[in-house]
Amino acid sequence: MENSSRKMKDRRKFLRMLAGSPLLALPGPSHILLQKLLASGHMETKEVFRLFEGLEQGEALITSPDQAFDVMDFEPVARKTLPPAHFGFLATGVDDDATVRANREGFTKLQIRTRRLIDVSSIDTSVRLFGTSWDNPIALSPVGDQKAFHPEGEVAVAKAARTKGHLQILSTVTSFSVEDVTAARGAPIWFQLYANNVWEIVRAMIKRAEAASCPVLVLTVDLKEGSNRETLFRAERADSRQCSMCHTNGFVGFSRVAARPMFAGLDISKATNLISPALTWDYVKRLKDTTTMKLVLKGIVTREDAQLAVEHGVDGIIVSNHGGRAEETLRSSIESLPEVLEGSAGKIPVLVDGGIRRGTDAFKALALGATAVGIGRPYIWGLAAFGQAGVEAVLTILRRELQTIMRQAGTTSIDKITSAYLAKKS
Repeated sequence: MENSSRKMKDRRKFLRMLAGSPLLALPGPSHILLQKLLASGHMETKEVFRLFEGLEQGEALITSPDQAFDVMDFEPVARKTLPPAHFGFLATGVDDDATVRANREGFTKLQIRTRRLIDVSSIDTSVRLFGTSWDNPIALSPVGDQKAFHPEGEVAVAKAARTKGHLQILSTVTSFSVEDVTAARGAPIWFQLYANNVWEIVRAMIKRAEAASCPVLVLTVDLKEGSNRETLFRAERADSRQCSMCHTNGFVGFSRVAARPMFAGLDISKATNLISPALTWDYVKRLKDTTTMKLVLKGIVTREDAQLAVEHGVDGIIVSNHGGRAEETLRSSIESLPEVLEGSAGKIPVLVDGGIRRGTDAFKALALGATAVGIGRPYIWGLAAFGQAGVEAVLTILRRELQTIMRQAGTTSIDKITSAYLAKKS
């Protein structure tokens, strides 16, 4: 009886893992995923097909945000709601999507050490970043083209961030202007920058973000041309709609994003790249000399680059591998975090994103030394499923889970979450 129960739990866990696989952005069971499961040697052919059969039968999807038990409950609703290419864009990694999976698996290598007999009747989750206090250390990482997931896109997310008191970082390729999103947020937001190969365009966007009262400029440094997003490409092929504006030339093709609001009124005739392949530390200095905003580098994952960031006067770092969408390193963000913290030597705030799906994930990142954490796909699942209400529900769940583990661990404030509460899984 016990063995049967364990098998049933294992089966449900495996089905849940399959439901979250980027390859299932495609309609119907993917033969590629079948091949990979069989090649792993962990299952026989008949077992793999039996599991896919169970997955196709499925469990009832939630029909309102309040029905969700965790943030993963929003993912299958988003997959069902969105066109294949749009969900593929959200779900994709690069090559075999192994770094996407690594971002999740990295958290399983850390255990939480809990303390007892501590008064946890009052929990303080607030953090301070660049002189601003936030109710919670969970930030909304930049995700482009949010109107592709819901008609209100970044505006709906901003309203949710306003209601819940979270930091929002707006993408260069936002589908609403920085002015509109700031107005919806009711407070300053951070602006993420893709630095293309024409300085006049870059400078114009920086000055526009400054005029919109953005206090922080987030330069993404982890994405170049040539990102092999096979799951996206297969999803595009499976999408029968005519949508060349969205899906021609891939994500980093400049022609795909030139019509976005942040490029309005700019002469893009000389621009050939959304992200210049010639970015160097000299470019970082040029940005520092150009803007009054704090400068944060997003995509630093090594000790050496963290040290250089400090030396070049960078104000903060976001440890990130672009959600596994930049290159197939097989190295998770959470595993990169300790050496980046070592390189920055406590001189600047360090945030981290990639793979955070639970309050316990956020706790582990904070215990390693992160100042705050970012989420991407989870809040977009909520947006695609239920709009603003879905984003608010995702944030509510993660806040609740973080508070719960803080109480269980005996940490009454964020600054009390230290490495003493972690152990490495043997």
